[in-house]
Amino acid sequence: MSKVLIIDDDKDISELISLVLKKEQIESKIINNPVDALSFIKSSNFDYDLILLDIMMPELSGTELCSKIRDSINIPIIFVSAKSEVIDKIVGYEIGGDDYITKPFDNTELLLKVKSHLRLNKRASSQKKGDIIRIGEITLNVASYEVKRKDKKIDLSTREFELLKYLMENAGIVLSKEQIFENVWGSEYGDIGTVAVNIKNLRDKLGDNDEYIITVWGYGYKFAKIVDDNE
Repeated sequence: MSKVLIIDDDKDISELISLVLKKEQIESKIINNPVDALSFIKSSNFDYDLILLDIMMPELSGTELCSKIRDSINIPIIFVSAKSEVIDKIVGYEIGGDDYITKPFDNTELLLKVKSHLRLNKRASSQKKGDIIRIGEITLNVASYEVKRKDKKIDLSTREFELLKYLMENAGIVLSKEQIFENVWGSEYGDIGTVAVNIKNLRDKLGDNDEYIITVWGYGYKFAKIVDDNE
């Protein structure tokens, strides 16, 4: 059974989300204090598959909490917030969030997003050991869920990892934004604009100055085929 951690200082909304998940046989735990949530996540008892995270909370905001935990965990993080401006969503994605849903939310949409990310995370975790993609200085290990440039490890969110994996698997092929969205996000729910946001995040984290991820203006992107001089 999948396990979801709900972090929200609003007890009524937390209980509602928990009830919605329970009806779908998804186990959940509620923590209403973000500081307590941080301690729990850093403990050895943490074994959850996804986090639903509010943004506006006392003591520690959801964005601050996300930035503190993203380097240590790779599970999907979905922001659930009353903040609905585009800039709020962009900030959420840039600090490591995988998705964003606005309050008040539709229960069906919430479930679809949660299930989509749980499936995505499960697929990534169940790949064969030794499945490694290497292009130029970039190495992606599907089994260990690690990405390195040279010998330096690069921490990516679940969505960024799947995006990079899809691009590298199709190196040399120009992919439209629609193709990328369909194959990485896998759901009609969401904004295709998140493709560009996640591409930017990947470039920043890879230290890529259009060397690997190439923009094909008016269409989409492609991952360059680069031959290592040592090969």
